[in-house]
Amino acid sequence: MTATPMRTGVIGLNPGRHWAAAALQPALAVACEIVGVANRTPESAQRTAQAPGLYHAFASPAELAASSEIGLVVVAVKVPRHLEPVALEAGKHVHCEWPLGNRLAEARQLARLAEENGAVAVSGTQARTPPEILHLEKLVAEDNVGSVLSTSLIGSGGNWAGTTSAELCYLFDTSNGETMQDIPTGHARASVQNVLDGFGPAGARSLSDFDTVTVIETGEDRPKTAADQVLVQGAMDSGAAFSLHYRGGTGRGTNFLWEIDGTGADLQATAGLGHEQLAQLSIRGARGGESEMTPQMPEASAHGGRPDFAGARNIAGMYALMAGDIRTGSRSAPSFADAVKLHELLDRIGRSPPPRAVPARSGSPGLETRDAPREHGAPPRHDTRREPSSP
Repeated sequence: MTATPMRTGVIGLNPGRHWAAAALQPALAVACEIVGVANRTPESAQRTAQAPGLYHAFASPAELAASSEIGLVVVAVKVPRHLEPVALEAGKHVHCEWPLGNRLAEARQLARLAEENGAVAVSGTQARTPPEILHLEKLVAEDNVGSVLSTSLIGSGGNWAGTTSAELCYLFDTSNGETMQDIPTGHARASVQNVLDGFGPAGARSLSDFDTVTVIETGEDRPKTAADQVLVQGAMDSGAAFSLHYRGGTGRGTNFLWEIDGTGADLQATAGLGHEQLAQLSIRGARGGESEMTPQMPEASAHGGRPDFAGARNIAGMYALMAGDIRTGSRSAPSFADAVKLHELLDRIGRSPPPRAVPARSGSPGLETRDAPREHGAPPRHDTRREPSSP
């Protein structure tokens, strides 16, 4: 944390929404002072600026970026509006939530602009910053596991199954750039790369169990183009085997499990939610001749000074890294250039799920043979999955 908090303007802040209240505002408070906001309309910005501690309501993002009161601009709008580079053009430091751009081309465009302007431009892949992930990275770096033989990760997307709230329906349209492939899969691959090393050759594909999504409030069925199964298999740069499977919805069993298998030890990270960037992680491991895994958590002091909610705590870690980069000229926070590399990895998966083996019914699984037998009258597996309040 800096001695003087960074004077920050936020593009897209609504304190009445769950994400802003639970995560964004508490995270910013660790290293920043929010002094201004610009929302979709001036009226919305005026309402937000009535919250305690906010001094300015700007009529537009361009006006916010031009203000001498603002040193850091946080871009917290939906991904299709990320390509409004007014903050970079104004020479401000920028933190942009992940995904950086709506597809690879936009991410590259923003990265080029950031490089030209020389400001600190950070992409919010905060699954890199949980104290538990940093501890996992330390265990691997200190050769506690020996040579890594393989690593595998399975997670549930929370969204992207057969039902959704009206507020989150946009996540099911690939044109918005906020699919399961983009958000939880992107965060997960960022943390795997931090803990282990770069990704080598891999094969990937996406599948879909549903071609429509039912809006809970209205019962309306809407088209769904986002995949609800994402699979990657390949190798890390070290040669260790790598596999990842994300599936839509929330499962009755495992919702997040990441295992690292080494010659000297095995490590395991688990959570109740497949969004590693939001969830409280548990780390366990076993070494040598040990037959059972035991907790391998970081010291409690690793959470010191950060919010209790893991989602806010992890974002706070990102802002702390960024504050250090601005203050000292270091480059410890993930840059826009780093985000481009992650976009390139995800782009290899492809965007169009292949045709189903069995035609899908609205709001029901298309590949019906994939589900295990169930009791008569029980709902399909995906239809029982609950949706989280935020992606």
